[in-house]
Amino acid sequence: MLSVQDLSIRFRTPDGYVHAVNDVSFDIAAGQKLAIVGESGSGKSQIALSILGLLAKNAETRGRILFENQNLLDMPTSRINKVRSKEISIIFQDPMSSLNPYMTVERQLNEVLELHEGLRGRAARARVLEALDAVQIPDAKNRLKSYPHEFSGGMRQRIVIAMALLCRPKLILADEPTTALDVTVQAQIMRLLDDIQKEYGSSIMLITHDLGVVAGFCEETLVLYGGRVMERAETRAIFNAPSHPYTRGLLRAVPNIHAQDARLQSIPGQPPNQLHPPEGCPFADRCSDSRDPCFNNLPPLDAGRHQRACLRPVEELS
Repeated sequence: MLSVQDLSIRFRTPDGYVHAVNDVSFDIAAGQKLAIVGESGSGKSQIALSILGLLAKNAETRGRILFENQNLLDMPTSRINKVRSKEISIIFQDPMSSLNPYMTVERQLNEVLELHEGLRGRAARARVLEALDAVQIPDAKNRLKSYPHEFSGGMRQRIVIAMALLCRPKLILADEPTTALDVTVQAQIMRLLDDIQKEYGSSIMLITHDLGVVAGFCEETLVLYGGRVMERAETRAIFNAPSHPYTRGLLRAVPNIHAQDARLQSIPGQPPNQLHPPEGCPFADRCSDSRDPCFNNLPPLDAGRHQRACLRPVEELS
């Protein structure tokens, strides 16, 4: 359904070009759930925004993003406007800033239906109620005239998900859908997304920095760092047999409720300056397993089902 091929994104700034995404490739099949994980600044959200043509005006892109064999990067604005929400929708990470505080929930959801399906009046109201019921908004009929601030954070996130579902899209981009929510609500939102995916048959690209959210939800996981793919494999393999030092560092930072008095292990150092990307592996400065060749040679991404970009053999990693 979606094929991202050698995607690179850079931004013009007064200080030079910021290289946010570098030669990233991946595919998402119909009905598949793919996770893209990595810490802040790794380029995850920029990939999602590039798919929908929502990058900032100072952005420059290279590569191809094929959606059902059509290159989204070459589409005129009039055409990509018809793809947004109708065929590909996005769930933004902050529901308070992505919802208009001056408009009722009903009005905001109606806009999507008016623009993409020409629905108004009772027909639109019925579809809005159906979407709100699908995301389990209590007493949805009597809350249509409510404003975003009248809902809790978890309920606002459900409304954003309902908005993404209105046109029954083929692909849903979920950008940090559980950010700033407590653990209980996080679990509810992820169960909700799982139920919706099974009911609608949509593909989901989940963007997150929280590996705990990925487990048990996505079939495949892509690990991003410094705008490059570090590792990609089935999610089970990522958790059971991580083969890249960065992936291992992320997993060590996940809390373990079964370990007594276990301390979280942070990854020392800072992400690379994307104004001046390193010549070699972007993770070399922070990697305890790096050697001289790592700083001067960019590791290629292996072929096969379990891909990794590392010059060191797995058996030599600590």
